[in-house]
Amino acid sequence: MNRGMQVFALMFVLLSATSLFGQQQALDPAQARIQKEVRHELLMLPYFGVFDNIEYQVNGNTVTLLGSVTRPTLKSDAANALKHIEGVDRVDNKIDVLPPSPMDDGLRLALFHAIYGYPSLEKYSLGVQKPIRIIVKNGHVELDGVVDSEADKNAAGLRANGVPGIFSVANNLHVTGR
Repeated sequence: MNRGMQVFALMFVLLSATSLFGQQQALDPAQARIQKEVRHELLMLPYFGVFDNIEYQVNGNTVTLLGSVTRPTLKSDAANALKHIEGVDRVDNKIDVLPPSPMDDGLRLALFHAIYGYPSLEKYSLGVQKPIRIIVKNGHVELDGVVDSEADKNAAGLRANGVPGIFSVANNLHVTGR
């Protein structure tokens, strides 16, 4: 598989793997369609970036949004984008808005460069939607998303732990198993 196809596959897996983690496979076509449309709408949000993580669960006609975002408008935009999907009667928006913090902003940039600038992890920097999500809240870091291998997961965790000023790192990355 060429590099472009790998990037496309990672982008596709990004929300499907992290957002559907722990969710049972849809049994009926209507629920599968809703899941597909929810994933599409969330990926199309204009200010959804590497420092945000939005997860979702579809249960019948209810979509529950989870995760953390840096902008309050992204929380409301995510819920509003899903309300027009046919078959969605209710959106339960449990997204956490991260507090504004110049210290956390500096840590986000340092983490981005430490992870995506590392030679073995540079492949993940391609494409618009980055597969490794960097969530920083009051100096505590969560790495969410997907990587190709256990070695990449460990490398990302080590790189994050090496950034000065970090209080803790929770490495929640999932290995796609390719």
